[in-house]
Amino acid sequence: MTDMLTAPSWESAALESVPRGFLAHDWQPATGGRTFEVRNPATEEVIATVADCGAQDALKALDAAAAAADQWALASPRDRATVLHRITDAMLEHRERLARIITLEIGKTIREARGEVDYAAAYFRWYAEEAVRPHARSTPSPDGKSHIVTVAEPVGPCLLITPWNVPLAMAARKVAAALAAGCTAVLKPATLTPLSSLVLGELAREAGAPPGVLTVITSSDPAAITMPLLADPRLRKLSFTGSTPVGRLLLQQSGARVLRTSMELGGNAPFLVFDDADLDLAVREAVIAKMRLGGQSCVGANRFLVQEGIADAFAAALGEQMAAVRVGPPGQEDTELGPLADHRAVDKVRRLVEDAVARGAVVIGKADIPDGPGHYAAPTALDHVPADAAIMHEEVFGPVAAIHRFSTEAEAIAVANNTEHGLASYVMTSHIDRARRVAARLQAGMVGINRGLVSDVGAPFGGVKQSGLGREGGPEGLHEYQQLKYLSMPGFNT
Repeated sequence: MTDMLTAPSWESAALESVPRGFLAHDWQPATGGRTFEVRNPATEEVIATVADCGAQDALKALDAAAAAADQWALASPRDRATVLHRITDAMLEHRERLARIITLEIGKTIREARGEVDYAAAYFRWYAEEAVRPHARSTPSPDGKSHIVTVAEPVGPCLLITPWNVPLAMAARKVAAALAAGCTAVLKPATLTPLSSLVLGELAREAGAPPGVLTVITSSDPAAITMPLLADPRLRKLSFTGSTPVGRLLLQQSGARVLRTSMELGGNAPFLVFDDADLDLAVREAVIAKMRLGGQSCVGANRFLVQEGIADAFAAALGEQMAAVRVGPPGQEDTELGPLADHRAVDKVRRLVEDAVARGAVVIGKADIPDGPGHYAAPTALDHVPADAAIMHEEVFGPVAAIHRFSTEAEAIAVANNTEHGLASYVMTSHIDRARRVAARLQAGMVGINRGLVSDVGAPFGGVKQSGLGREGGPEGLHEYQQLKYLSMPGFNT
């Protein structure tokens, strides 16, 4: 399954441990032995071949998940928590191997990949602890004639579709919550990044997850496997992280069965810098908000809205920071930015920069990129970006910081909200009253105040408008996989 002729020794060691086939009740090949290739975006070389599942294979995975559903739902919260704790320990034990696999399949720097493994493991730890905390109530009715009891039950078998930009952590965020709630899960990783999810499936089995509790299917044609699954009455929930257009389509398909859904979709995050902001803090957090995952993040800062009084100093400092980013092979310890996911991502970044410059934007900082193969894009800072530039309205998903200047608070809020998306926003100011006032008026599910990082395992992650439905993470993330049952009991005094 791996290309050992071109792979360095550390690469070979990481890849040869990836399971073959797809995981239903057990590991098996796709129907007809079909496979597809996985390429390293840093070298463009084939690093693995994995099972190319079709409808028949997907239904085998659902068969296994449905067969295990009752047993897992009836397992005690403590027993489920024990399995999740063991998965946490296994992930941390295999931290370096998992990090190397992430680096190989998506080009994330090895340092950031290690951080992703830690973040993914933290979700399993969080939900192991959350699994034993019941969310229910028992109260007398207002008239005293009955007693109201609510019970949180697992919704049933779930389809979990994850993105390529954070392949292990996004799988963990969904799988950990689903399993903690007592649901079984069919995990469908992105075509670009199936390897880390396959290893997660193996670690879950080794940690004691019964067969069928977590299944994993890989495919080069996602529609071929999602459509039959969504049509199957045994499937009770869909959780999807990805683009807004695909989310809309999945919502339409789910509507036929009134399927319960969670949608974490695209973003167009504004990063507002007011005149009273601490300049050094604002620049530091701006780099974090922009360059995390190489800009390939749905919560990444997309539009830097900077008040005129601080704009010159902020632009100069940010341009210097962007030009100094070390771009190179992601497996090297000193690399700060690896390649983007594929050539389409590079082409989009190039198109957005060229459009902005053609409309009057100025390049104020640009880093060097390595020669040769690999999907590399230069970290770039743009100033004086006009409101009609495409980069102000499209999700960049790349290392480009676009600065648009504003004069008043009202103007900044209007520009920030001028988008169909509403996932994350960021506010930099030294005045707490302004921070609260602006945060209240921003149309976003999450607001970072003097922080460029909002993701946290204990916090509800999600957006408004066309950035999605539902929340992941925190106790709210567990509720997404539970359904509430109300029991009407005789009153204590009847």
